[in-house]
Amino acid sequence: MAMATITVPKDYGYVLLSAALTPLLASWLSFRVPPYRSRAKVAMPQVYAEHSQIAAAEPAQQKAMYLYNCAQRAHGNFVENQPSLLISLLIAGLRWPLVSAGLGAAWSVSRVLYSVGYTDETKERGSGRYVGLWWIPVQSVLFLMAAWVGGEFALQ
Repeated sequence: MAMATITVPKDYGYVLLSAALTPLLASWLSFRVPPYRSRAKVAMPQVYAEHSQIAAAEPAQQKAMYLYNCAQRAHGNFVENQPSLLISLLIAGLRWPLVSAGLGAAWSVSRVLYSVGYTDETKERGSGRYVGLWWIPVQSVLFLMAAWVGGEFALQ
């Protein structure tokens, strides 16, 4: 059985740098949640303010609970998507390091906009997150690029 050799491109360091941004972003997102939790008065280990709690609260408290849920959800959505993004970024970067690194950085920027927008008190019902929803097509392109690279390896 012949062994395949993987040659890491010269510019692969940019891919690694882009990947390294995501744990920093995860930390930033996790630090954003506790102030919202405190204002909402949602005790640990409860993950979200429940509908019944929100319905029984005063209007100002309802808003605090809603914003806490938004901050928590933005963080949760990030945690759900980061692993597959990283795998795709690292694989796609073997073939297209600069494009992959750029897409990875764009994904991180869009996640910041998504999270900040989700907790924008001036927007109706979390609609501020839409400004950062372009993480979805960016991530999808990286998925396709990674699949392409996988296909190239499989056909060698």
